[in-house]
Parts: sequence; structure tokens; C-alpha cells
Amino acid sequence: MDWFLPVVFYFNVKFQGNPPIGEVAFKSVLGLDTEMEFESVKEGGVNNFEYKLPKQVKHGNLILKRAMMPIENNLGNWIKEILENTFEKPVQTRNVIITLLNEDGDPMYYWTCANAYPVKWNVEGFDAEKNEVAIESLELSYSTLKRGQ
Repeated sequence: MDWFLPVVFYFNVKFQGNPPIGEVAFKSVLGLDTEMEFESVKEGGVNNFEYKLPKQVKHGNLILKRAMMPIENNLGNWIKEILENTFEKPVQTRNVIITLLNEDGDPMYYWTCANAYPVKWNVEGFDAEKNEVAIESLELSYSTLKRGQ
């Protein structure tokens, strides 16, 4: 089996659902993490340890960053529909698939964030002393994270 060290700069992000959004370019992806919460139980009369019982699995939010883009597209419309509405309609979730690619552009690993929806959309600060690209950040909540190869 040939195995290569994966590099972090070659990846893609796809949004599933309707209307189609498809693949969107981002400069960074953060929040692919899973953590188990525990409940501590102390046994009466035993003072040198405690039981840690699994409680639930939780995930951080998925944070996607990119250069500011026009918002009149399917991604921008989906974000605006959720973050600027008055909850008259149900929140439309989407699966988001992040794929890490090898040097030939072939998939090496992928992560599926199920039932994702936007919870925060912001622009990094402006500074007249810097000559940098304006970066926007999209934060998504999701219910489950599955990793594949």
C-alpha cells in the first residue's frame, strides 16, 4: 500500500442540497473536531478516583474562510435566507463535504458534516495600514461528523 503524508493546502468544499451550491473555494477550514462529554460519578466511601461515564458526543462549529465574494449566488442566498429571516420558514440544512486531495487532485480523506446550517457570517476587520484581501468567515453548526478515506 502506497501512503503519502497529506498536505493541508489542497482541499475542496462541497455543499449538497437544493438549490444546488456545489463546490466552493475557501482559504481555510476549521472545526473538524469531535469530542465526547463525560459525566463524573463519585462512589460513596471511595475518595481516590471517580467514574467517568460517556454522556454525549459534541462538535465544534465548522468555520470556512475566503476572500469576500458577491453574495448574489446560491451560497449567499442560502446564508441570507437563514440568517436574515424571521424563522417563518424552517431552516434548510445541507451536508457539507470537505475533501483533502493529493498532489494529483485525487481524494485522500473526506469529512461529512451532516445537517449543517449557518450560525454566523462576518467580515474580518478593516485596517487602512494594511494591504490585504478582505476575508469573510462563515460559521456552520452541524449534527454529525464522519471521516472517510
